[in-house]
Amino acid sequence: MPPIQINDTTLRDGEQAAGVAFTVAEKVIFATLMDAIGVQELEVGIPAMGSTEAEAITEINNLGLKTLLTGWNRAVRSDIDASLACGLERVHISVPVSEIQIAVKFQGNCQSVFDRLRDTLSYACDRGLYISVGGEDSSRADDNFLLDVALAAQDWGASRFRFCDTVGILDPLTTHKKVQQLVSKLIIPVEMHTHNDFGMATANALAGIRAGATSVNTTVNGLGERAGNAALEEVVMALKRIYGINTGIDTSQFKEISKFVVRASGCDVPPWKAIVGDNAFTHESGIHGHGVLQNPATYEPFSPEEVGRERRLVIGKHTGKHLVTNLLQQHGITLNQTETRSLVDAVRDLSVELKRSLTPDELLNLIPNLN
Repeated sequence: MPPIQINDTTLRDGEQAAGVAFTVAEKVIFATLMDAIGVQELEVGIPAMGSTEAEAITEINNLGLKTLLTGWNRAVRSDIDASLACGLERVHISVPVSEIQIAVKFQGNCQSVFDRLRDTLSYACDRGLYISVGGEDSSRADDNFLLDVALAAQDWGASRFRFCDTVGILDPLTTHKKVQQLVSKLIIPVEMHTHNDFGMATANALAGIRAGATSVNTTVNGLGERAGNAALEEVVMALKRIYGINTGIDTSQFKEISKFVVRASGCDVPPWKAIVGDNAFTHESGIHGHGVLQNPATYEPFSPEEVGRERRLVIGKHTGKHLVTNLLQQHGITLNQTETRSLVDAVRDLSVELKRSLTPDELLNLIPNLN
């Protein structure tokens, strides 16, 4: 498979999540962090919004980062002017391609899609910009119409075409079929943009890559509109560990960047969230704990250190004697089999009562009360 480029859109589609608003300083810090770990491209926002949005984009552009910076635009000349005013040299131009989107935005006039796209592409090309074109709602578009738009964009100067599963309605098999058709007909690269409305954003992004797409949109923590987008940490680690594709990104900083986005967005991640959730490398059950103590690979797909994490073994309702004995040994305590069995029973009772795992002190406090 060819090299895969990560084009992270946390600063654009991520911030479009309801209730999220990054400050200029937060956007600048985020861009710096992403540049430091080697993310190849950032969709930095929507210049046409003006005000603090344009201010943040301009400040990021002035940092001199290695990562490529792209602004999101409608197929309108004034949007391109706004991107130029921020100093951007790369623009993404979005046009609706599904019947429902065209009906709402272009009054059902399909020819308007081509007319607006050609005019805006010509305007951007004349100014020497790198141009990505996105088919909004590609997943619900007529396949032939979508291909016609993509081929027209290619002919008129686009350097990349974005396939958008705007409302997240695809499954991986359908995604592969649709993207493969595009890839087979286009000379320019195809980029994946997937949403998580049915919980398949990462799977669909990977299916698109398997079909030949060479660029993929992500957001940290999967932040984004409605149910979110394909998560950066999930896509990168799946490419690395499942497909053997190293994107060149320093994954050891994923947890710290995840925590930064949580603070900046006010949106926490559930403990079971893949890669960066608190429970991703936490073990409580007896069978799992026993296996991990002998060989972590029994119940972990990769080392937690690879993504800036640490393994945690916790005591709770499902804990067996091996985990309890291990923790006691760390405190220089040895119990006989009968005492250990009684302690495990006491741990389970207290854990159910408290409805959570126990702290080490709570475990140790149970020992004097053993029968």
